[in-house]
Amino acid sequence: MAAPRVWLLWRIGVFLAALAPLVFWGWQVASNAAGPEPGNYLLLNIGIGGLCMLLLTLSLTPLTKFTRWKGFALIRRQLGLWTLAYATLHMLSYALFILGLNWALLGSELIKRPYIIVGMIALIGLAVLGATSNRWSIRRLGKRWKPLHKFSYVILGLVLLHFFWVVRADMQEWAMYAAIAALVMATRLPPVARTLPKLRYRLSR
Repeated sequence: MAAPRVWLLWRIGVFLAALAPLVFWGWQVASNAAGPEPGNYLLLNIGIGGLCMLLLTLSLTPLTKFTRWKGFALIRRQLGLWTLAYATLHMLSYALFILGLNWALLGSELIKRPYIIVGMIALIGLAVLGATSNRWSIRRLGKRWKPLHKFSYVILGLVLLHFFWVVRADMQEWAMYAAIAALVMATRLPPVARTLPKLRYRLSR
């Protein structure tokens, strides 16, 4: 099979895998299997899905260095845009199911739940990264593109803070995602990043 066709199938597979949770959650709501509060069910699951997408996106660079397989690099932008899509759907779920599209309630919500502000900042950051993830932006921004996209690390911190504020009564799940995030970030440290290709060589011997 020709390489371009393989990469196309790979991208399609990733697209379907990223879409599958949304379809499943929608089916759960449609079949009345999402519990007594389907709106909160969607809000929470889509939010966690967005965090998982962000972690997967940030893990692609160390995976590429470790495996030297360019398939991971090929889907970096795709997963980044899926992260933005999940975050946007999370916000829309909040506006629809919590606010009831009554924007007059937003002011009091921000006072009672400041983690919403943190989430909105993270969403704006993801939107900026998504808008500048194309080739035209890379050429236009030049050397400024990489420093801009390193803001994804800050976004990860904001998302974890947002999640911490939401589930602080039950820290076990948050701690799991925080540990994964710490591991992903550790692989970005220069000494660790330089070790990954050597580690692959040692393991393959």
